[in-house]
Amino acid sequence: MQLHELKPIHKLKRKKRIGRGGKRGTYSGRGIKGQKARAGRRLKPVIRDLIKRYPKLRGYKFKSKVKSQKSKLAILNTETLEKKFKTGEKVSPKILIEKRLIRRIKGRIPKVKILGRHPPTTRGALREGGGRVGVPQKRAPGKLTKKLIIEGCQVSKSAREEIEKAQGIIRK
Repeated sequence: MQLHELKPIHKLKRKKRIGRGGKRGTYSGRGIKGQKARAGRRLKPVIRDLIKRYPKLRGYKFKSKVKSQKSKLAILNTETLEKKFKTGEKVSPKILIEKRLIRRIKGRIPKVKILGRHPPTTRGALREGGGRVGVPQKRAPGKLTKKLIIEGCQVSKSAREEIEKAQGIIRK
């Protein structure tokens, strides 16, 4: 026996043609008349008309990329560090996740920025004499008094002053 003498065991099954009579009858599952029964039917999807009604998006397409990078920062105040940490403890993004002070963003550890306390904001009130008197609107949050070691976090100017005043260490 040679290669050219080999024959398949089963014959190839031919594709059934629709609308040729036989077992399925005259209409072959297409029903009677109408657009769906004809050959080469072209039914437009309903959603196309809805999509066409809306205007095209215009302008520069990459504005959101800059915004999304900023929003990936997890922000903390020195006041929360005062409440949740003991003296001499280390503060890093991993430890903050373990203590549930910040969350992972899309499964990744976010960048952390620590903000300091602000002086109380004042709202100007008019005096009878014509000058302004500062009326306290909000009280300033508590000071950081504990010595903390901060690693892998961005720190604002006011927070840096507060941490250094408490003899804490900031590492990059």
